Amino acid sequence: MKQLLLFLIGLTLLSGCRFGSEEKSAAKVAEDTFQQGTIQKIDVHAHYQYARDYFPDFFKKWNMQAMLVDVAKADSTGIDRSWDAYVENSKSNPELFWLCSSLIGVGIHDPNFARDNIERLQREIDSGAKMVKVWKNFGLVTKDNSGKFIQIDDPRLQPIWDFLKKNGIPVMAHIGEPVQAWRPLDDPNNPHYGYYTEHPEYHAYKLPEIPSYETIIAARDRWIAKNPNLKILCAHFGSMSHDVDMIAERLDKFPNMYVESAARFGDMVGQDSKKVKAFFEKYQDRILFGTDFGNDTPQKDMSATAIEQEKEELDASYRTLWKYLSTTDSVAIRGQQNVGLKLPESVLKKVYYQNAVNFLEL
Repeated sequence: MKQLLLFLIGLTLLSGCRFGSEEKSAAKVAEDTFQQGTIQKIDVHAHYQYARDYFPDFFKKWNMQAMLVDVAKADSTGIDRSWDAYVENSKSNPELFWLCSSLIGVGIHDPNFARDNIERLQREIDSGAKMVKVWKNFGLVTKDNSGKFIQIDDPRLQPIWDFLKKNGIPVMAHIGEPVQAWRPLDDPNNPHYGYYTEHPEYHAYKLPEIPSYETIIAARDRWIAKNPNLKILCAHFGSMSHDVDMIAERLDKFPNMYVESAARFGDMVGQDSKKVKAFFEKYQDRILFGTDFGNDTPQKDMSATAIEQEKEELDASYRTLWKYLSTTDSVAIRGQQNVGLKLPESVLKKVYYQNAVNFLEL
């Protein structure tokens, strides 16, 4: 009898282990299905300059679309843009991509600056642009003919904001940089160590002529306050990603301000997960999903192996962000390690999709 009892107990435990394993496996399958099919996604900040044969299946798998965000930079030959490449990619994949134009302050002293840019922006809006991006050239790089750095609240830009307000076109604003740009790079674990090591031209700590972080953020805040009817999406968590309290303060102050997450998940991972989760839940209607992922090489110039590797790395990157937002698993992003947020499904649906639809009026 005793042996029979032990046998039955062992059988029960074995069945329990098998059931637990099957349950865990089923949960994992459900998670993957949920990830790939249930929640629609819009990557509101992407830089896919060139089409890929794998894009249709890849984006279908992720149930995702993306905004192709143009960037305007000044170089020795003038203003360098990727607009034409984005337009071509969007035409090749109209069901996947939308377009975001751009504005730079080069030539702001010209009396026709505002008029000429309004005419150009109108043409690009007519070509499909849903939004206009202003970049960190404002505040950090571009100067007017008097030698002063042009801040985003410069009154010479106001006719452009009035034009965009009149036409219902929102602005994506990458103004400033992470605060670490004004700090020494003496910690390899800094989530921006790699970027400023590779791009010393933006490491303000070693470029004392660049205005302070506080000066640039204050100009950005004045601009938002002066244009309450202009919808503004502050890219990269508004260059305040090191401190969710700082972001929250602005969201409370400016009803027309929204934020997106591109390339700043490492900063979120570096903060207390419970606090970050509370931030996402409180501002669940004002946070949009963005990544800064993209490409800059035409497919014809790549080998089949390189293209496959690119696809696998892109898939892994989206998975890491999904894991951080939707699970309590351990994640590592840009040298920062923490547990995920496990946001409720209702919040995930807003952050990943509905907030972008509402903001862009898609």
